[in-house]
Amino acid sequence: MSFHHLPVLLNECLDGLNLKPDGAYLDCTLGGAGHSSEILRRLGPGGLLVGIDRDADAIGAATARLAALNAPARFECLRGNFHDAPALLEAAGIAPAFDGILIDLGVSSHQLDVRERGFSYHDDAALDMRMDQSQALTARDIVNAWSEDDINRVLRDYGEEKWARQIARVIVDRRKAAPIETTGQLVDIVDAAIPKKFRSGDSSHPARRTFQALRIAVNDELDPLEPALRTLVDLLNPGGRLCVITFHSLEDRIVKNTFRNLADPCTCPKSFPVCVCGKKPVVKLITRKPVTASDVELEQNPRARSASLRIVERV
Repeated sequence: MSFHHLPVLLNECLDGLNLKPDGAYLDCTLGGAGHSSEILRRLGPGGLLVGIDRDADAIGAATARLAALNAPARFECLRGNFHDAPALLEAAGIAPAFDGILIDLGVSSHQLDVRERGFSYHDDAALDMRMDQSQALTARDIVNAWSEDDINRVLRDYGEEKWARQIARVIVDRRKAAPIETTGQLVDIVDAAIPKKFRSGDSSHPARRTFQALRIAVNDELDPLEPALRTLVDLLNPGGRLCVITFHSLEDRIVKNTFRNLADPCTCPKSFPVCVCGKKPVVKLITRKPVTASDVELEQNPRARSASLRIVERV
């Protein structure tokens, strides 16, 4: 199966990782190995690259792509969720000591472009949205089985959709007649719920926030993110860097606040002349503001428009 992936902010990530030929690196969201293939090209015989992904298609395609490089460095591909990185590494017998870690929190081009995966509001397909197709919960389960209040909460909290209540109400009303099975049906529901006169100032697709919210809920993308970031920082060698690419404000807010707390964990009142809590910085901020795509990259890959890169270094 073809697994196309155009890596976002590639050069910025490679620079941010501060690559060493004999270093050890972890790509937490392997995807089509767009970032990983360029990392592997820069590693020598003493280097190590580990890739993690929960999508079986990604693991198969990335393994083949990386093997075809005939690179001198060692590489390992592990199937699972990067939230569970320590357990996955232990099971594979890999020492958790990395010089750089990369997380790309976006949906892969493959997942968007293969309509059967149900991620896109541009194609009519089964409501799925699972990154790991072995898991049970799908978007179809949420829209057909969850209560109106729970659907409203998902759309409001994960999609920041101001029409969440109206959309949830129409979902519940429509499913009384027949189950909601496809992405096309869901787009029609959003279209019916949001009055046309309120869309004139927004050029984005009216279903974008609803699809984002359901995808986040299906794949449990937000709640484990902060503890995962803290765990991954612990896997870094001193001087090692963690690079995180986000694609919407909810993710970016979690990453920004977690990085700031790790860089300045002191809980003493500001009036204290010296710190007495004893909490020391774990990282230093390499980027105080997010790095975004250049105009040149945006011409080649419009999906990079919402990407933001933040970087910290272990102290």
